[in-house]
Amino acid sequence: MLRFGILGAGRIGKVHAATIANSGRARVTYVADAIAEAATALAATVGANVADIDTILAANDVDAILIATPTDTHADLIEQAARAGKAILCEKPVSLSVERIEACLPVVEKAGVPLMIGFNRRFDPNFAALRQRLGDGEVGDIEMVTIISRDPAPPPVSYIERSGGLYRDMMIHDFDMARFLLGEEPVLVHALGSVLTDKAIKATGDVDTAAVQMITASGKIAVITNSRRASYGYDQRLEVHGSKGMLRAGNVHMTTVEAATAGGFKADVIQNFFIDRYVAAYAAEVNTFIDAVLKGTQPTPSGEDGLMAQRLAEAATKSSQTGEAVRL
Repeated sequence: MLRFGILGAGRIGKVHAATIANSGRARVTYVADAIAEAATALAATVGANVADIDTILAANDVDAILIATPTDTHADLIEQAARAGKAILCEKPVSLSVERIEACLPVVEKAGVPLMIGFNRRFDPNFAALRQRLGDGEVGDIEMVTIISRDPAPPPVSYIERSGGLYRDMMIHDFDMARFLLGEEPVLVHALGSVLTDKAIKATGDVDTAAVQMITASGKIAVITNSRRASYGYDQRLEVHGSKGMLRAGNVHMTTVEAATAGGFKADVIQNFFIDRYVAAYAAEVNTFIDAVLKGTQPTPSGEDGLMAQRLAEAATKSSQTGEAVRL
């Protein structure tokens, strides 16, 4: 039985805690949060105790730490957990700074503990099945990856101000997915960004609408488009074109019911919230981590995956600001 200490009792901490409690192979022993009421409520739900972070890291009845705290705390907590000898599952990103990640990962390596970064979309059943079929050679040699991610509405400007920007905050998932599907590292990044949904975002120095093109050394191309607003719901699609054909994963609708009339076909609306859309992915992510730790294998996505995605995000940010392509 793997014993978890959860740092962060917010929205995603609750989702992960429920998965752990229902896994049959793990349990939550402690919960910490800066808001005492949140920690107490979550601890009561999963039968855990409330404690501060230092107590949890030092506890003998904690084997693994799940980090679901604000981004600017991740790298420090990863290092502390590693030095305490705990296995670590951390929400993305490791840090908003490539340099900070590069300083953090050697600490984990020296400690010899497992580290997994929460790029949950790799575990979405649809995307994972597509990736498996790519590996089976169904569409031959990969030539182009196209990823579309659009949120239903922009987050509060107060969030955007500390998010690190669209490329680091939102598109970071798509950078990881592009690497996951391409099977190669992009060597050139060209980004375009603008503000089309909320003028207040412009005052923060960020963008809300963006497109990125990337190419690998062998010539494979990835195209990513993001928007902070989609009037029709949470738009999550991707397509991989290869020498023998194409694989595509579409949106998940509220139901599979369609209506057909003389006016045409009409489908139900797509899901509107990321936790609903990726509920299965979050569960598979945590269970994959539990499996790896119990078996003594290294989980993925790794800290190195987190570093590579952040490098792409920083390159895209620089490209968007300068109007020039950035070579890695």
